[in-house]
Amino acid sequence: MESEAAKAADHNTANAVTPASQSGIRSRPKNKPRLNHEDRILLLAMGSGAVPVLVSLIFLWTGNHDANTRWTLTFLLCVTWLGFAFAARGAVVRPLQTLSNMQSALREGDFSFRVRGAKSGDALGELMLEVNTLSEMLREQRLGAMEASALLTTVMTEIDVAVFAFDGERRLRLVNRAGERVMGQNAERLLGKNAEELDLLECLEGESARTLEKNFPGQSGRWGFRRSVFRQGGKPHYLLVLADLSRALREEERQAWQRLVRVLGHELNNSLAPICSIAGSLEDIMKREARAADWEDDLRRGLRVIHERSDALSRFMRDYSRLTRLPKPQVRPTELAPLVRTAAGLETRALIEIEPGPEITLNVDPDQLQQVLINLIRNAVDASLDSAGTVKVGWARNGSWISVFVQDEGPGIANPANLFVPFFTTKPAGSGIGLVLSRQIAEAHGGTLSLRNRTNARGCEAIIQLPSTN
Repeated sequence: MESEAAKAADHNTANAVTPASQSGIRSRPKNKPRLNHEDRILLLAMGSGAVPVLVSLIFLWTGNHDANTRWTLTFLLCVTWLGFAFAARGAVVRPLQTLSNMQSALREGDFSFRVRGAKSGDALGELMLEVNTLSEMLREQRLGAMEASALLTTVMTEIDVAVFAFDGERRLRLVNRAGERVMGQNAERLLGKNAEELDLLECLEGESARTLEKNFPGQSGRWGFRRSVFRQGGKPHYLLVLADLSRALREEERQAWQRLVRVLGHELNNSLAPICSIAGSLEDIMKREARAADWEDDLRRGLRVIHERSDALSRFMRDYSRLTRLPKPQVRPTELAPLVRTAAGLETRALIEIEPGPEITLNVDPDQLQQVLINLIRNAVDASLDSAGTVKVGWARNGSWISVFVQDEGPGIANPANLFVPFFTTKPAGSGIGLVLSRQIAEAHGGTLSLRNRTNARGCEAIIQLPSTN
């Protein structure tokens, strides 16, 4: 074992020597062999004891001693001298061999080895402690990397989006199970093919995120994809993620049709049912030979109801047309403070409290944004009238967004799921399109509209988020 360790140490020491052309050190002539580290230690140890031994031998051989004493003492001096020299060499070389073997194990990825004799308060012991600590740290890091790799592999396998990784030459290097389904082949047949063969070349060019219609061997439909760049081995690689949007779009379309049919059916039944009933009653009146004295009044009342319900149905269709034909915003720089104050001043049923924020100028369509504020303030006042609550309007900057809020002290939102359902309203004279139009306007400006119950007070809060221009 010691000879094998010495050979490993010799090999590592030889490998650690840097060529003179790289280190800038003048190379030695080839005819002068260079002593290794062990021989230098041995020579130094022997040199340190050479003078005392030589002096002792001089005194021994010049003194009045017999031959047996001289040869015996000479032998003992030389053996002791050489023994201590080789012991000093071993004390220096053996720890280095141990550390060399430890480093070899670390290089090979075996982090289970530990150096014996590591203790604090000693220079060599401190070095061994550090090597043991490094080995333990590398073991934990490798274990964490293996666990993370296993988790990533599981996620890549089970995720329901197709993932492809291409190298710099646009050849496929990685594909998950969803990608295999899309391509209709297993990974063994796909890996190594270029993007053009896989019909993914256009996904690696142009915008990094967009949607497209694509027919693949295993699946076709509408796809959303994102492309990103990462480096492996110092070279750029491309990660392509494809998500099938067809199923989600079909589900959204189905739900949209269901909501539309439900709303249209509700409104049409509300108007057509009384019209049909009254029309049938009027027809019975006209068929009678002996009519009541006030039959003309019944006829007028029936025709009036038919006219009112027909007019309501006409208004419903007109409101529905407004939802589908919202004009594109005509944006221009607009100061937010005057816009909020003007919208609050149009409400005469209650005094609106304004909490002023910073001076802000937005690129918005002032007419459309003011209509949103008017709708939200009107709803807040309607909710607060019965409880005699107050309505507050204000704005603030939140990073790169501007938040405009309208708060009331009403009963709050009872059914949040129906807030933005067209023509759904809890007001007797409401149309049910105000919030829908308001959200459409906010989204057309690149923002959002949300309503929620207040957590620190009674009532509801409407928040408009708009992107900041500065």
